[in-house]
Amino acid sequence: MTNIIETTNDGRYRVRLVHDDHAPNPRHDRDTQVHVITIDTHLGQYIPVDRDGGPLAEAWHRLCWNRWKGVDIFTRYVAIFHGGIVLESAPERGARSLWYMTGEEMVALDAGLLSEGYVEAEMEEYEAWAEGDTWAWVIEERVAWTRDGDESASMETWEEVDSCSGYYGAPWARKEAREALRYFVSSLPKEDQAS
Repeated sequence: MTNIIETTNDGRYRVRLVHDDHAPNPRHDRDTQVHVITIDTHLGQYIPVDRDGGPLAEAWHRLCWNRWKGVDIFTRYVAIFHGGIVLESAPERGARSLWYMTGEEMVALDAGLLSEGYVEAEMEEYEAWAEGDTWAWVIEERVAWTRDGDESASMETWEEVDSCSGYYGAPWARKEAREALRYFVSSLPKEDQAS
């Protein structure tokens, strides 16, 4: 499937999205800041989101016996005793989980200003990976070919000139693909720049 995002006005360059089948699990990135407790794998149908659940996993295990109020009690516990926030993820197809940061971690991250947005961004990135919504963009140049000795035999093809992978979520990938094409074309020598 060709997922062409944008083509230059003169038709010389284009950028398209391709599915990234080898995108790494973003939870294995050493820069993740948010802790995740997997609370339901649907009887083992899905893998746990995180390995250890972070520093408050033990508190969750003491509270999770209460199936109806455990999430609410844990959320209040994190807010009252640790000054933190908890967001719940319950995708239609995937493990149910609690994503949290303590108040101390939020202050270290951004003085607590945008911490909920940060937690939500890490959660959405993981959910995109789990659903296979992972992308790469490819910039291609239109190339004309003529057979040696027979100039009437010619064709045009597209050749890859640049690419980048590791985008979680199609909207972000499309935005970055368009920006990459503009940057690529603007960095060409003036005589080679497309309109």
